[in-house]
This record gives sequence, C-alpha cells and structure tokens, in this order.
Amino acid sequence: MNTEQDLQARSESKCELCGATETLSVYEIPPNSDGSADQCILICSNCKQQIENQDNLNPDHWRCLNDSMWSQTPAVQVMAWRMLTRLSAESWSQGLLDMLYLEDDVLNWANAGAENHDDKVIHKDSNGAVLEAGDTVSLIKDLHVKGANFTAKRGTAVRNISPVADNAEHIEGRVEGQRIVILTRFVKKSS
Repeated sequence: MNTEQDLQARSESKCELCGATETLSVYEIPPNSDGSADQCILICSNCKQQIENQDNLNPDHWRCLNDSMWSQTPAVQVMAWRMLTRLSAESWSQGLLDMLYLEDDVLNWANAGAENHDDKVIHKDSNGAVLEAGDTVSLIKDLHVKGANFTAKRGTAVRNISPVADNAEHIEGRVEGQRIVILTRFVKKSS
C-alpha cells in the first residue's frame, strides 16, 4: 500500500479535518514530513487552500475542528491545533484550544511548524476573550485610580480601548475624562 491508500483506509475516504468526501489529496505536515502516512493527512481542496493561503481563511468552515481535534491520529491533532491557534481570535476557537490536550511530543511537532506568533502580544479579558484596539470593556470591580483621586466603579464602560503593545496584562482607556492604564484581569469585553 502507498501513503494515499493508507490514508484512504484510515480516514474512510473522508477529509480528516472537515469530513468532506470530494477532491481529497494527501497533505504532508510541515516542516519535516517524510511522506509517510504517520506524517500526512488526507484533506479536501477547501481545507488545503485555507491552510496554504491565510487570506482565504473562513473561520466558520473550521468549526469542524470541534470533532476532528479528538482524533487519535497525531498528524490530525497537529493540524487541528495549528488551525485553532491561527483562529485564536475567535472565541469558539479559543474554547476548543483550552480543551485540547496534546502529548508533549505532539505539541512540540505542532509548535515546530506553526507560524511564529511570539512577537504578537495577545490581550485577554477576565474571561479569556481576546481584546482588540477599539473594543469596549466594562470593569468587574471598583478600581481606585492612583494620582487622579477617584474610584472607577464596577460596571463602568470603557470605550475605544488601546492594548499596551509590550504588556499583555495592560490596556489603556478613558474613565471620567482621564486616560488610565487598566489591568486586563479587571475587565470584561462587552458584546
């Protein structure tokens, strides 16, 4: 049997990520695939195009990872982790990533081929939702503002926040006309 036949048998002739049955092909998991079935997956053309071209990324398509991330096949787990990581700004994706457990060797493999996001600081609120510039948050507790002689009350909406570029725990926002720095653990993102 060749690699494609092994993958067809393993996947029951379905895309190992989304379950599609049309236009399937072998995809070697970068960066160091040897072409064996253990280091490849069988995927549809839709998944392949989105994996290889981030500009075509359709987050709703990848909700299928809710099922495929539980595969017992390490190569499928690696691609599920990489795609969930790429989509980590989506709240549903972050929730799945929080549930996903990978053995150390599989996690190392997943990290080896993932794009480098180390230079990007990700700001998250008290519930783990990703915060972006311009978002509105509300305070989850009363905060005494040093040097301004007032207390920002719990429930106060802070509009048009600015994440602090080099510190994931700090955002800036305007409260009672004052521009202040707020710890992300004391805010909740507003819908």
